[in-house]
Amino acid sequence: MPDPRTTVALACRILAMEGLVEGVLGHVSVRTGVDRMLIRCRGEDEQGLMFTGEPDVRETDLDGTLTGPSEGYRVPNELPIHGELLRARPEVNAVVHAHPPAVLLCGLAGLELRPVFGSYNIPAMRMALSGVPVYPRSVLIHRPELAREMIAAMQDKPVCVLRGHGIAVTGATVAEAVIRAIDLNVLATVTLELARLGSRPAEVPAGDIAELPDLGPALNSQSVWRHLVAKLRARGM
Repeated sequence: MPDPRTTVALACRILAMEGLVEGVLGHVSVRTGVDRMLIRCRGEDEQGLMFTGEPDVRETDLDGTLTGPSEGYRVPNELPIHGELLRARPEVNAVVHAHPPAVLLCGLAGLELRPVFGSYNIPAMRMALSGVPVYPRSVLIHRPELAREMIAAMQDKPVCVLRGHGIAVTGATVAEAVIRAIDLNVLATVTLELARLGSRPAEVPAGDIAELPDLGPALNSQSVWRHLVAKLRARGM
């Protein structure tokens, strides 16, 4: 099994490679116990998400208290996104918070993320089919109360658009959360481009949806994760 610190660091670099985060803003966490998590933190020498390494990933409790020496690191301001989601939803083991520009623009423009494509990206289509919730406040979610507001808007869905801000995405694993975030970005990118083209295609009909298989975690997470890690390493990241 890979070191979970390594996995979180890889996840941060993948999000940067795929354009879901820029600079130093955004973070990934993974549950390590009932009331513990590893999360990308801010440090005196850290160089942004594209260059995240294992030392940037620190263990905290769900309230954000570091469990070991700080060594110059501090938890992100929006740690409550992670801590409160892990506290409220025991089936969740990983959380991604990112700022994909396409999702930001769709939210600000009031563009609904609709299931307008099928086999192009089945997980993204199913995400749209079940509905993508929106948290309407463009605030910094730096207090547990605000995180609980976001969770109420998110309900039991794995993804949430934070209007004027970014996204919160959950998963049973880091890989699942990262790939869901990427799929959400694909959905938003297609939606935005269609709006730019002045097109509003019909949604995928029920008969076509019935023909789309559940590809399962082996393809949806494991294979895609291996591809993303290989792509990262091929780029020297």
